[in-house]
Amino acid sequence: MMKTKDGGSKIKRWQVSKKPKAENSHQYFHLHPHLHHRRKQEMEEEPIREASKEVCREFETLIDERDLDSLKQVQLLILGRLQDSNAVLSHFNEFSENCFAEVSADFSRNTRLLKSMKSDLDYVFQKLRSMKAKILATYPDAFPDGSAKEVLDRRPDLEMP
Repeated sequence: MMKTKDGGSKIKRWQVSKKPKAENSHQYFHLHPHLHHRRKQEMEEEPIREASKEVCREFETLIDERDLDSLKQVQLLILGRLQDSNAVLSHFNEFSENCFAEVSADFSRNTRLLKSMKSDLDYVFQKLRSMKAKILATYPDAFPDGSAKEVLDRRPDLEMP
């Protein structure tokens, strides 16, 4: 600060106060609208904060401290059990994934084998039906008990669910 001739103090040019003076605050906020918005927002939030604090104080009088401690203990117990369960499930998922990786090649190989066997059996039954039809055409009394008239293939259809 600089001293004036009459003993008063004078603010240097580079020492500008950050707060606007009351007489030019309108001009200051006009030049800096974001500050006006911020101040307005703070003024709107203050009653909300006070109301929240009052509600909290009222809730504190409604709830017994021992009940809160009991609830916290139960919550911590449940949290511990959930964390344990989560760890067990994660371990089981890893184990299942490893087991599946080991047996998936066997599954695909066996699936191919079963499909091949099914097509072979379908071919054999088709040949049997055609042979039976030829026998019936050549020798009509070859099957005297009427078994030729019934359904020749009594296998269940494995394709149907």
